[in-house]
Amino acid sequence: MSKSDRIPRDSLTNLIRLVDSLPPGEPGPDTVPTGFQSLDRVIGGGVRRRDLVVLGGDVGSGKSALALSIALRATAADHSVAFFSGEMDEDRLMERALAMEARVQVDDMRSARLSETARAAVGAAALRLKGLPLSIHPMVGRQFDEVLAPAWDDDPALVIVDYLQLLPPPETRSTQDEDSSATVRALKALALDRHVAVLAVAQLPRHVAQRGDPRPSLDDFGVLGAVKQHADIVLGLFREEMYNPGGGVEGATELIVAKNRNGPTGFIDLYFYQQWLRFEDMLDPS
Repeated sequence: MSKSDRIPRDSLTNLIRLVDSLPPGEPGPDTVPTGFQSLDRVIGGGVRRRDLVVLGGDVGSGKSALALSIALRATAADHSVAFFSGEMDEDRLMERALAMEARVQVDDMRSARLSETARAAVGAAALRLKGLPLSIHPMVGRQFDEVLAPAWDDDPALVIVDYLQLLPPPETRSTQDEDSSATVRALKALALDRHVAVLAVAQLPRHVAQRGDPRPSLDDFGVLGAVKQHADIVLGLFREEMYNPGGGVEGATELIVAKNRNGPTGFIDLYFYQQWLRFEDMLDPS
């Protein structure tokens, strides 16, 4: 091994100092909690800067709602988040955020059908959301770097992309799979270069709802295996009621940790209040 290949002593010394300085059970300073305690316990306290996390699920499973919920919970813990949406503008996303936090239906807010109690809950939620370190951006631009450029004005700890297939690739390729594969690699490189955690929501082009077990798997993400290879954590959303109406508990959700580069895999029990677009941790409800 040449001198240039050796691990720098300063890196080892800094790591030991960090381990010695942390209180027991306390995540490191490069860790951004998702706010879902059961998930955070499995992935070492939260998502880490320099990591790429990919969240996938079938159409209508609640991927965007869960991504927004993670954004809100992370900012409530004083971590800056940049949220990029290819489907909704800032007003629509904040409308969803108010519904989640106040536990009211979006349609009731839009049509002014709120009771006095619900109005008070919306007002209290607005006060909680006001001033959170959350910036929301549309996916506007023709180039990968151009689309994500607004994030760097706010020095985020976490960048959320909703969703992967709507983000322009760094270079146009021959097929959609090749485009998405290049985008995955570029997001991982961005996480490393910018020292941020990246959470990318993804469609599942290889998912077959009619198969024996419709739970999302690593192969369902397609994109030439790029997610399986380059993502540090891969999460899959599964709600049995979508495939077996009347056969599962309404709202019961499995958040499958299909890949965890630095820890165990498994699943987390969540509950989805569809009328509020809100997820709760079954073991640690907020």
